[in-house]
Amino acid sequence: MAPDIIACARKCLGTAFHHQGRAPGVGLDCVGLVLWVGQALGLIDYEITNYPRLPQPERLFAHADAAGLRHIPMERATGGDIACLAFMRDPQHVGLLSEGGRGMIHACARVGRVIEHRLDTHWRRRIVACFRYPSGE
Repeated sequence: MAPDIIACARKCLGTAFHHQGRAPGVGLDCVGLVLWVGQALGLIDYEITNYPRLPQPERLFAHADAAGLRHIPMERATGGDIACLAFMRDPQHVGLLSEGGRGMIHACARVGRVIEHRLDTHWRRRIVACFRYPSGE
């Protein structure tokens, strides 16, 4: 399933960043990318809107639970899994791991679009939790 998740996410590369966006090729945010991929592959049937640009961690994790995402140890995360990242103090960003967990696909507000890059030390140290789609193995 991981190759399907990664391939589906790669279809969104270059899509403009748009807060609460849910349309590949038009606009996505980080949550929108993760939800769209899961929905497109029939792994989840969950939607959330009307959230702030900087979500509160307890709400972020509660929505992950409500979507049926399974929390997994960070050392077990690999391609197709979801990484939750903190840039300041609290978790506030999500992305999909690619290339066996050595890369990440995410909607990056700073860059303004969905991108893929290596998970170097700068990015890896920001990962605070990992999740897996139901039936995502």
